[in-house]
Amino acid sequence: MNETPEVDIAVIGGGLAGLCLAIQAADKGYSVVLFEKETYPHHKVCGEYISLESWDFLSRLGLSLSDMKLPVINKLEVSSVNGKLFSHQLPLGGFGISRYLIDASLAEIAKSKGVLIYTKTKVTDILTDEKSNSDSPALPLFTIAIQSNSESDSNEIPPIWKAKVAIGSYGKRSNIDVQWKRKFVQEKPNKLNNYIGIKYHIRYNHPADTIALHNFKNGYCGMSKIEDDKSCLCYLTTAQNLKDNNNSIKYMEQKVLYENPFLEAIFKEAEFLFTQPITISQISFQKKPSVENHVLMVGDSASSITPLCGNGMSMAMHASKLAAEQIDLFLRNEVTREAMEANYQLAWGKQFGTRLSAGRAIQSLFGSTITSNFLVNTMKLFPFLAVPLIRTTHGNSF
Repeated sequence: MNETPEVDIAVIGGGLAGLCLAIQAADKGYSVVLFEKETYPHHKVCGEYISLESWDFLSRLGLSLSDMKLPVINKLEVSSVNGKLFSHQLPLGGFGISRYLIDASLAEIAKSKGVLIYTKTKVTDILTDEKSNSDSPALPLFTIAIQSNSESDSNEIPPIWKAKVAIGSYGKRSNIDVQWKRKFVQEKPNKLNNYIGIKYHIRYNHPADTIALHNFKNGYCGMSKIEDDKSCLCYLTTAQNLKDNNNSIKYMEQKVLYENPFLEAIFKEAEFLFTQPITISQISFQKKPSVENHVLMVGDSASSITPLCGNGMSMAMHASKLAAEQIDLFLRNEVTREAMEANYQLAWGKQFGTRLSAGRAIQSLFGSTITSNFLVNTMKLFPFLAVPLIRTTHGNSF
């Protein structure tokens, strides 16, 4: 194909935020293309707990959550490194669903609404045409270069696309971040970056209504039920912790995670459903701009909340709604591109700024014997403090 296709919106990355935005845009009648480097369905490192604040939003997109028989989670357990336990009801609660299921389900909805989805396709460059009238929604501002590794699609997908609006929803770190020299990529390792995430699916006898957070040295592990009576077991720790344990995940688990008796029991008694864990490295919780080179960032491309807050997926979906609202105004020529970007940044900061700051502060209390004991003991003595702490990291229905 020699012609360069033009679309209203190009979405780079097909995770929750990208798929949700694509569906909303398609519902408004806009032409949308989405590029995803993996295929559906696929597993991702993720806690797989979604706050109930997202239930109505997902239902409006067309996801029949009520028919999926998902576990509803309304109780929190937190254990210290040496096994002291605190339990509390969750003010709002949530539900468990794997990324394997929800991403693939949303992708099918997007396709049914006319979104062009290309999998096994990597975006290699995003260029802006500064000579064009960037404030005109009638003209494409972005030139997007792609590389497809799909045998069936490689001869069919044009390598260059034009788009009026570009969305960055490619996750925590990508080649685009490196090319653009985004600030968080250039930072030296510190207490807010250079983490690793490890995830398993397991079968383990624990209450379906409970999400557990278990501390260990320099990290913490979350466990909660998902569909089909499976559980997601996902933990975060420092890259240094792995390095100090011969760069062996199994050795680190036995030497470090087993110090918490709850984790030792889980790892010894559970049935592990993956032959190998799903992993991710170089995770950063540092601040990132929500707009970069005129590209609106959603989900982890904009910023990552610490996993212990259990609200990253809801934030990603909410960000897609904020972005979709501003994009609609721009493409209807009701605001300029500059106003669209400024309004999105303002709305993003207002909605998520406090949550992200609270998440970073709370994370400092986890992963240490002294501080985790202090946290658990304090919550036991003053359980009323738990509710405002949890609400600080969660929002309202959107």
